[in-house]
Order: sequence, then C-alpha cells, then structure tokens
Amino acid sequence: MNDIDREAALRSAMTTEHFVLQGAASATTAEAASRSSLYMLALSSSLVAIGFTSRSPEVFLPFVAAVLPVNFLVGLITTIRLMDITLENLQYLTNIAGIRAYYRTISPAAEAYFSARTGRWPEAAYTPSGRLGPLIASLGTTATMIAIVNNVVGAAGIALLTQHLAGDENTALALGAGAATFIVLTVASVAFQNWRLRDVKQGHLPEG
Repeated sequence: MNDIDREAALRSAMTTEHFVLQGAASATTAEAASRSSLYMLALSSSLVAIGFTSRSPEVFLPFVAAVLPVNFLVGLITTIRLMDITLENLQYLTNIAGIRAYYRTISPAAEAYFSARTGRWPEAAYTPSGRLGPLIASLGTTATMIAIVNNVVGAAGIALLTQHLAGDENTALALGAGAATFIVLTVASVAFQNWRLRDVKQGHLPEG
C-alpha cells in the first residue's frame, strides 16, 4: 500500500469513526432522557400513593417511611448515572474534536470549514451553556436538575422525621431541618458533579 492509499484509508476510517461517535453521543442524550423520565414517573406514582394514604395517620407514616427512602436512593443512583452519561458524552465530543483537527490538515479550505472557532466543546473557546457562568451551567445539567428534585424528597423525609420525633408543635424545627438538608444536598451534588467533570475539562486535544 503506497502513501496515497494509506491516506485514503485513514480518511475513510476517520469519517467512519466520526459517524460512530456522533451516534454514540446521540445515544447518551437518549439514555439521559429515558432515565430521567423513569425516575420522575416513579416519584410521581409514589406521591400519588402518599396522597391517598394521608387520610389515615396509622398508614401514612409507615408508608412514607418505606417509600421516601427508596425514591431517594433511586434518585441518587439516577443522578450518578446521569453524571456518567455526561462524562461519556464529553469523551465522544473530545474524540470528535480530534477528528476535526485532522480534517483541518487536509487543505486550506478544510481549515476554514472545520475551524476550531466554529466547533463545539472542547474546541470552541465560547460555549452557549457557559454564557451565564459556571454555576448556572452546573445547575442546568440533567444530573443537577434530577438531583434537585431528589434533594427535595430527602429534605421532606428529614422534615417529617424531625416532626415525628420532636412533636407536632415543633413545625418550625422540622422545616428548618428540611431546608438545611436540601441546601447541603444541593451543594454536595453540584460540588460532586464539578469534581467529576474537572478531569475531562482539563484534558488535552490531539495536536493538529
């Protein structure tokens, strides 16, 4: 195989890999939507069931004590998996950026069509999701949105437990415990996500 044939084979392989990576990136988006829907459906069903049992105090507390922890655990696992999906998607985008860097070496015209400035993360210096700052970008991810909903579930469970232990007259204490739980869980969720994304964001693109 001469140099021309090798170059043609490489370009064909690059094009095929680009197509595969695009398909894989789309699959991560579909999986994220599916997992988020499953969690919200399970939570909605549980809340409806809790509403039906609220008229009977002797049934309500045991039912809530059994359902809320399960929902919180499912939400926690879902959040972690959504973060994994985000990392996988970013890995695919990084590999696509490497292929685009190769495309730019084909000819001067290709350098204009596949410029890094018009690409996506991590090629482009500017991304729409970062326009309002890293905090808003972190809060806007699917993982964080599900985490916030799940944190409300955890906070509600802590509030009910506090009121049950402290008595019905200590509603303010129960609400305070629930609010504090929500804040701590949300801060921990965002910090954990940023920690997991740090290594990906600091990765280096192939030269080209």
